Amino acid sequence: MSVHAKHQSDIEIAQASTLKPINEIAKQIGLKPEDIELYGRYKAKITYEALHQMKDVKNGKLVLVTSINPTPAGEGKSTVTVGLGDAFNLIGEKAMIAMREPSLGPTMGMKGGATGGGYAQVLPMEDINLHFTGDIHAITTANNALSALIDNHIHQGNDLGIDSRRITWKRCIDMNDRALRQVVIGLGGPVQGVPREDGFDITVASEIMAVLCLSRDLQDLKKRLSSMVIGYKYDRTPVTVKDLGVEGALTLLLKDALKPNLVQTIEHTPALIHGGPFANIAHGCNSVMATNAALKLSDIVVTEAGFGADLGAEKFLNIKTRALGAQPNAVVLVATVRALKMHGGQSKGELDTEDLLALERGLRNLKKHMETLEKFGVPFVIAINRFITDTDLELNALQKWCEDQDVSVSLTEVWEHGGKGGLDLAQKVLETMEKNENNFTPLYDIETGIEEKIKIIAMNVYGAKNVEFSLKAKKQLNEIEKNEWARLPVCMAKTQYSLSDDAKNLGRPENFIITIRELRPKIGAGFIVALTGEVMTMPGLPNQPAAYQMDVDEQGKAIGLF
Repeated sequence: MSVHAKHQSDIEIAQASTLKPINEIAKQIGLKPEDIELYGRYKAKITYEALHQMKDVKNGKLVLVTSINPTPAGEGKSTVTVGLGDAFNLIGEKAMIAMREPSLGPTMGMKGGATGGGYAQVLPMEDINLHFTGDIHAITTANNALSALIDNHIHQGNDLGIDSRRITWKRCIDMNDRALRQVVIGLGGPVQGVPREDGFDITVASEIMAVLCLSRDLQDLKKRLSSMVIGYKYDRTPVTVKDLGVEGALTLLLKDALKPNLVQTIEHTPALIHGGPFANIAHGCNSVMATNAALKLSDIVVTEAGFGADLGAEKFLNIKTRALGAQPNAVVLVATVRALKMHGGQSKGELDTEDLLALERGLRNLKKHMETLEKFGVPFVIAINRFITDTDLELNALQKWCEDQDVSVSLTEVWEHGGKGGLDLAQKVLETMEKNENNFTPLYDIETGIEEKIKIIAMNVYGAKNVEFSLKAKKQLNEIEKNEWARLPVCMAKTQYSLSDDAKNLGRPENFIITIRELRPKIGAGFIVALTGEVMTMPGLPNQPAAYQMDVDEQGKAIGLF
């Protein structure tokens, strides 16, 4: 989210905007009243019947928005995504946006919302950033219902022979709460259950979130849920949801959450906001069902993948494309002068000061992400998301550097001007899709083993010198091979701030080693999570959580929500 001090706050802009009734937005994209289920006047879900009817419609084009490694200075990837969708519609293209739902943890913590900013926002932003249509709560409920069913099975006699020391399924909550990372449950005597160690993940790191986002339909959801591994028996063989026989109950809890949510931007561009896996600990993309629906309902879909191209884009291109059955026609790589200067060594407190040397040093981070996209064979455009503190000299230097690299570049001002601020970017993306051959190829063959896949990502995407596996990870590699899971994709869990696994190592680190401390099979989602460095699946709140600034007025309007 960009910071422009002379303007209203995002929430003030959002609250001053006029929304169209959601049935009018649905009509714009050819949906009939019976094709949507209303959640108030401005939100709706698309019905399964409507989704089924459009399955044979030809896909539109897909544009993926990603960025350099994020910094506290801000990149505005969601803002550019929204503004680009608005810009396409302004030039006569039938465009839609497909994005993720925000998690309450970062919303109440420090990241801010995920609906864009300024005059490039998705509305109603208050609803979307808080409870929305209840999808994330449904995932939390399904996740914790499974936990309750596991512990009840053990308490009632444990017919499956589940080893309570080797239960890998965790409870979850959609909040940053470090106190829940490791807990002990079942205390208080035999009536209270069997005591064991447990822990909580944030809901957006739950495998059920990943399953929901990668499922093609209700039956695929049920199949994936049944395949989830919840732990191991005393003989070390895996236990699945199917073994417990509760996949039907979990599917029932998720039957409405699986339907994509339809909303709109300030400029009334239709947007599907659905699913919210983190990109540093999960695959970081909105749902396959929402993206697929948008591809059927429009000529151009603008979507995003979380954090930098080393995380979100890598996972979109290696994991999501396989489930989606489609690939991007172009990629937009977002960069800001401020973030590049931080990658070049300038401190956050000095970013308002012109520093061409820091900018020049920081360009090495941008260059690495460009090289990564080239390895995938996808054509791309660089979007410079302009901040009010950027000087002409800095902007000119960045633009000239991009031109010297022979890459298409656009100065983008969608935060301040909405779609009008992205017209040049929209034209450049269209030209890129028309003129450049799309030679997209995933970085690894699915038949390649897990260890080799990890090395391919670490060395080609991060620029690592090598990969080291902990003793625990080495044992898990053997278990993965033994259980015939080695042909699955890899989902890397890594800090978003650095190309390395050290969050403080900014810019373009060299001669570093990626350490894999643990491997977690997510068989329902269809990938193996590789935890690197100190990345955690349950974040903590900062010293001054954003929640301290939040309130509500007498009319029920939100205050301080960005």
